[in-house]
Amino acid sequence: MAPKKTIKGFQTTLFPAKEKVLDLPVSSPLAARMRPQNLDDFVGQRHLLGPGKILHRLISTKTTQSLIFWGPPGSGKTTLAHILAREWGIAIIDLSAVLVGLKEVRQAISSAKQKLAKKLGPTILFIDEIHRFNKAQQDALLPHVEEGTIVLIGATTENPSFAIISPLLSRLRVLRLDPLSPEEIEAILKRALKDEEKGFGNMPIDFGSDAFDMLIAISEEDARVALNLLEICVLSTRKDDTGNISITTETVEQVCEKKPLFYDKSGEEHYNLISALHKSLRGSDPDAGLYYLSRMLMAGEDPLYIARRLVRFASEDIGLADPRALGIAVASVQAYQMLGQPEGELALAEAVVYLATAPKSNALYTAYGYTREIVRNSGALPVPLRLRNAPTRFMKQIGYGKKYKYPHDYKDAFVKEEYLPKKISREKFYYPTNRGEEKVIRERLKNWRQEE
Repeated sequence: MAPKKTIKGFQTTLFPAKEKVLDLPVSSPLAARMRPQNLDDFVGQRHLLGPGKILHRLISTKTTQSLIFWGPPGSGKTTLAHILAREWGIAIIDLSAVLVGLKEVRQAISSAKQKLAKKLGPTILFIDEIHRFNKAQQDALLPHVEEGTIVLIGATTENPSFAIISPLLSRLRVLRLDPLSPEEIEAILKRALKDEEKGFGNMPIDFGSDAFDMLIAISEEDARVALNLLEICVLSTRKDDTGNISITTETVEQVCEKKPLFYDKSGEEHYNLISALHKSLRGSDPDAGLYYLSRMLMAGEDPLYIARRLVRFASEDIGLADPRALGIAVASVQAYQMLGQPEGELALAEAVVYLATAPKSNALYTAYGYTREIVRNSGALPVPLRLRNAPTRFMKQIGYGKKYKYPHDYKDAFVKEEYLPKKISREKFYYPTNRGEEKVIRERLKNWRQEE
């Protein structure tokens, strides 16, 4: 096995090129024992490892490159880092951003410098969950990546655009790892069931096909979860009268229960789901709206955050096409505050369906945006004198309020008048659509504006 030694709080592993790695002890978790040791055993990520693809090229040409592996849990980020170390024949130092700070980073870099001085080549510094490093910790890596003292490989489930500082990100190649497909999870599980040294190949296991499919579905594209659940199912099931370990759908249901939904309220999935909810409502799809609402609530999102976004949607994408929409959205906030969970969630669901099925218009949103643009460009234009209030005699004498036409003195309480400052008097901001209540408003404005 590749020699390991502890250096001031972290672990470094030396990998002479093409060294065979021995198996872990049987007491290790199945997911650790089944971790691929070479590319032949690795499942998935063919867009990175296939012939001519980026990782295939780096390995075949022995070209070291600092990388960020961005992908969901259980997609192979840590495994790939160690495979690269073996293929390149260089040392790798493992750090977890959850457990270490600047002190350990400096110690790791010092160790890498010593190896360079001894002409042992660069060292891979692998940082798991690198998105948890703060700016100062990430800044500390910059010069050493730049100088080539270390080959930095970071693993993250978060979008690097949000999680990694720009100067560091510009020095790294970001590689996105895809979730594993059901077929890939199936291959991993079958290998564990057949492997006689590291898996359960020597055990009399009768795994029902329906139970196997259920296990794959519950794992939700995460190889580590799939192997952990498989291990629990096997080890917690007694042999039956025939001496077999029979695993049924009931076994899987009892052992696995419910896997928490993948969600990070401060990360990319937060923005992905709220964006999907907003776009589903804009697209008038109540089914998709309810789905994304449920996803967020079941994953632990703050219901009031969702409610506030519904209020925003009512103004931005419905506006006066259905003036009731804003009231419904605001009422959902109040209802949730009164009822709490879980009863208040139904009010949010009602709002989602109403907003999805309401007529849509962004005329108000567009009008307000254009108005702000005009204000920025034209500055503080003087208010016409006839529109100004005249609380003093002097103000009246200089023309404040003079010639103001009081609409209630005219038929239908309307009189043609110019209310905008003279410089922008020809501007029109609000153009209602022909949908919903705005159709009525459109006709009314057409008459008032004396448009054809």
